[in-house]
Amino acid sequence: MKLSKFRYKLPPELIAQHPSANRDECRLMVVDRKTGTIEHKVFKDVIDYFDEKDVFVFNDTKVFPARLYGNKEKTGAEIEVFLLRELNRDLRIWDVLVDPARKIRIGNKLYFGEDDSLVAEVIDNTSRGRTLRFLFDGEYDEFKKLLYGLGETPLPRTITRKVEPEDEERYQTIFARYEGAVAAPTAGLHFSRELMKRMEIKGIDFAYITLHVGLGNFREVDVEDLTKHKMDSEQIIVGGDTVKIVNDAKDERHKICAVGTTVVRTLESCVTTKGRLTEYDGWTNKFIFPPYDFSVPDAFISNFHLPYSTLLMMVAAFGGYDLVMKAYDLAVKEKYRFGTYGDAMLII
Repeated sequence: MKLSKFRYKLPPELIAQHPSANRDECRLMVVDRKTGTIEHKVFKDVIDYFDEKDVFVFNDTKVFPARLYGNKEKTGAEIEVFLLRELNRDLRIWDVLVDPARKIRIGNKLYFGEDDSLVAEVIDNTSRGRTLRFLFDGEYDEFKKLLYGLGETPLPRTITRKVEPEDEERYQTIFARYEGAVAAPTAGLHFSRELMKRMEIKGIDFAYITLHVGLGNFREVDVEDLTKHKMDSEQIIVGGDTVKIVNDAKDERHKICAVGTTVVRTLESCVTTKGRLTEYDGWTNKFIFPPYDFSVPDAFISNFHLPYSTLLMMVAAFGGYDLVMKAYDLAVKEKYRFGTYGDAMLII
């Protein structure tokens, strides 16, 4: 499978800049793999395609305010710092991306806040970016509060407007629990409390995994031969409760619906050769592209992804390349909204 097969024409105006007025009222395209039919619905209609004892698996990661703006010592040049991962809690050491990267050297100090209330020193260069040590003597909770107080909701670059107050709530799922993501698991953003209550009343079961979304999801694929692309590792946790819910449902032939690419990647990273989900707490760099034989999910909800993205490749692996690309062409024609705050697709 080649990178060039995932090209399609996406008019820039179809990339959503704002979320829909209500979480569960974006548009929903329903793609049936058996019949090849495509339907146009509203997201809250998703409940009509599932029955009692079917299982929805959600990612309960929580996005933290990962984008900071600071100034370089001496020159005062503005520097954007994107927090990627905390490496050492006690020493306040983080992996970060900096922009513009060419101006930052080991030993440089960066100042954050109107009164320079937080200072960081560049201590290393990495293949991903830079490593910073924040110079802060107080308690850890005090440091974290200051750091996150200075941070901004990390909307992706495809959203070109400034961050607005509503983003703090809308760029977070309603079931977000465990902090650690620098990007939201976007398919989960469409679920409202009302919709989940209706699903509960219908007898649909919920299970949760945690995958702390990193920027690897959005890194461009720069090889034509997809077997040569390496995904960045992301931390995943699958607990015993989820394992039991999913395996019992599969034994009883109920449907498993994966909500988002992060859930699919996690489920497919934690499965035995006999198709049983297992507990796991570690990392995955699994890259799913066509052809691929899925072991766990029977249905899949995802947003509409950008050309050449690894996310589109996974959707095509699940739905079938030809059918998914046909659906994407139709989505462009029908003016569906693409990207993080865009519309959704259900593949059954």
